[in-house]
Amino acid sequence: MSPAKSPHLVALGDLLLDVVITPERPIERGTDVPGQLAFRRGGSAANTAAAFAGLGGEAALITSLGDDVWAARLQASLRSEGVRVHAARHPGPSGRLAALIDDRGERSFVTERGAADALEPADLRLSGLRGADVLHGPAYSLFTEPLGATALEAAARAREAGALISADLSSAGPLLAYGVRRSRARIGELAPDLLFVNRDEAAALLRETGRRAGARLLTQAALVVVKDGVWGCRVLWHKDGATRQVDVSATRVGRGTDTTGAGDAFAAGFLHSLLLSGGREAMDRDLALRRAAMGGHKAAGEALRRGRPVIELG
Repeated sequence: MSPAKSPHLVALGDLLLDVVITPERPIERGTDVPGQLAFRRGGSAANTAAAFAGLGGEAALITSLGDDVWAARLQASLRSEGVRVHAARHPGPSGRLAALIDDRGERSFVTERGAADALEPADLRLSGLRGADVLHGPAYSLFTEPLGATALEAAARAREAGALISADLSSAGPLLAYGVRRSRARIGELAPDLLFVNRDEAAALLRETGRRAGARLLTQAALVVVKDGVWGCRVLWHKDGATRQVDVSATRVGRGTDTTGAGDAFAAGFLHSLLLSGGREAMDRDLALRRAAMGGHKAAGEALRRGRPVIELG
């Protein structure tokens, strides 16, 4: 990346309507519980693109939306955050997700993917992959069609143009539903340069826990970032025939904070800092990777403080 050029990220994946439900007390079966309900702009890929743009980078999203009233509102919301949106339109509802937040900030999700999985290779003519320093997306995009084939095609084009390929496991559920062995093979087809995971996702993909789990993920990517919430993260890579790692602590958040999107923002902060440090050339430098991790934690903290945009009904 040229020193005078702003880092450029293209995200490929979902732009969703999130229905966020926050009860004031534990839900009781068969009765009403007071609380708050908000409609927010969501989607892992969209979250990362928005956070990257918020850091001063150039960000674009390649996505698929339905033919409903939410499509235009979601596009307008993300564009207002500084992201160029290349959206194919397909029949059916735009993707949506209901998130139930408990008093500890823990989240449970129900997702209707709708048109979010309908992105086709032919839709890439809308994209704007040209000039991207990194192509990033949630790994669960690989586990459904035609979106999976589209993600692989986009990665091939971006890699040929010199971009880094980055993936975030994002959720253990789709991985387990698709099958661990099939998921590993599909991620292997993508061959990402960087892979972001959290502890639960790493355990699901490798069927083991502990420090060895992170190191084994280096069979899936050249550089692996294991996120561990308030405890920070571990960055692992190979250098001179040995596995290297740096551990970077994180800023703690308040109890009950909705952490939706924090991991996506972490990826944005990490990638933005890495690109400023030289991109591919910085991927085996301890100091650059430590700075990237710190950039990730800072971006995640800012995302938690700011929250995600509300989509108005009117």
